[in-house]
Amino acid sequence: MGRVVAPYGVKGWVRIEPYSAAPDSLKAYPAWWVGRNGDWRELKVAECVLQHGASLVARLEGCVERDAALALKGSEIAVEREALPQNANNEFYWADLVGLKVVNVKDEELGVVAELFEHGAHPVMRVVAGATARLLPFVEQVVRQVDMAQGRIRVEWELDW
Repeated sequence: MGRVVAPYGVKGWVRIEPYSAAPDSLKAYPAWWVGRNGDWRELKVAECVLQHGASLVARLEGCVERDAALALKGSEIAVEREALPQNANNEFYWADLVGLKVVNVKDEELGVVAELFEHGAHPVMRVVAGATARLLPFVEQVVRQVDMAQGRIRVEWELDW
C-alpha cells in the first residue's frame, strides 16, 4: 500500500509514499502492518493527513519521537487482505498477478510475472523466464486478457522483442 520514506518533524510523525492511484486511500484503515524483510508488526494509526497532493504524513501509536520514526524509514506498509475493497470487473491487485504465467497471442510462453511497478505514464510488468527478463507495459494494447482462474495473462508481445 505504501512505504515510509522519512521522519516528519520531531514528534514521531512519518512521511508516507502511497502506492495507490488514490493517495489518501490509506487513511481509511485504522491500523497498518509496517515492516521489511519478513519482520512485520501491526501499528494503529493515531493520525494521518494528505500533504502536498501525493504524500501522506502519519503518526503511529507508540512512535512518539524522531528516532522512532527514523527507525521506520524504508519500511513497507500493508493492510489485511480482508480489509481491501472488492475488485471491480477487469481490476486486479498487483499482488494477485505476481506468479501468473505470461503467454503471447500465439500461445508462446514468455515467463512468469515477477513484479509490477509504476513507471511514469503506465505500470510495467517484469516477466522472467530463467535468466531472461522482459519489461512489458501493463496497458490495454499489450495485455489482452487476465485469466485468474487459469493463472495466465495473455499479451500482444513477441518472443524476440
